[in-house]
Amino acid sequence: MTARQCSERQAMTTHATVTAAVLTAAMAWAGVAAAGERGPVTNLPIPRFVSMKAVEGNVRRGPSLSHRIDWVYKRKDLPLMITAEFGHWRRVQDRDGAGGWVHYSLLSGVRTVLIVEDSVPLLMKPDANAPQNAIAERGVVARLGRCLPEWCRIRAGGHRGWVRRAALWGLAPGEVRD
Repeated sequence: MTARQCSERQAMTTHATVTAAVLTAAMAWAGVAAAGERGPVTNLPIPRFVSMKAVEGNVRRGPSLSHRIDWVYKRKDLPLMITAEFGHWRRVQDRDGAGGWVHYSLLSGVRTVLIVEDSVPLLMKPDANAPQNAIAERGVVARLGRCLPEWCRIRAGGHRGWVRRAALWGLAPGEVRD
């Protein structure tokens, strides 16, 4: 084998090794998780719901400070869905499907929901014929309480009541809470 052939072979081997390493890192970095999986960092279910702890939080393209900020969430208690984990970073998604990477210190395990229908009545009991406490408008963020298969108890703006879960975003399908 000539010196040139050795050099070309070494370059091809190095290229293949680097390509494999990049692909492996990209897959780990993406943290792609199928339904029912657990996060590699927290061992908590993925996907799962959390809320914004901070009043403001940078959403980045990747899981580090060196990645570009795509936008800023500016709503405390906004419900978000965690879809991946990498070190101290969580990939989140909002109701509109927009998302990115957020530092875990900006997130809270306190459960909140977003009202996604117009003029949703807060009822005194989980019954469509129950008396009404208040009305929540589309876009209201509320604290999530107990959830039954069809109803959830929420708290917002000093008012409490039961709401049909179809009017809420921030719950896993079939999720029941005591």
